[in-house]
Amino acid sequence: MLELRPTCEHCSKALPPESLEARICSYECTFCMACVEQVLENVCPNCGGGFAPRPIRPTENWNGGNFLGKDPAGTKVKHRPVDPATHERFSGKIKTIPPDKR
Repeated sequence: MLELRPTCEHCSKALPPESLEARICSYECTFCMACVEQVLENVCPNCGGGFAPRPIRPTENWNGGNFLGKDPAGTKVKHRPVDPATHERFSGKIKTIPPDKR
C-alpha cells in the first residue's frame, strides 16, 4: 500500500492525496513535479531511478472498502533537501540513461 507521503522531500511543498503534482520513484521517494523537473532532472537522489505520477487514492468507497477513508494518506514528513552540487555529481553519470534502462 502506497504511503501517500504528505510533502515534497526537497522543498516541503504540500502534496495532499489528490495532488496531481506528486511524483514518486519505485521506493516511494516523493517529490513535487517542479523539483523532479528542475532540480532532480528525473533522477531520484536516493536510488537513481526515475519518477512517475503518484496515483490518486479514491475518496469514495466505490468497491470493497478500498478508499482514502479506510487507508488514509501518510502524515510522516520526510524533509531531506537535495544539495544541487552533490546531486549533479551523482546524477550526471546516469541522467542521460532512460529510467527503464538504469
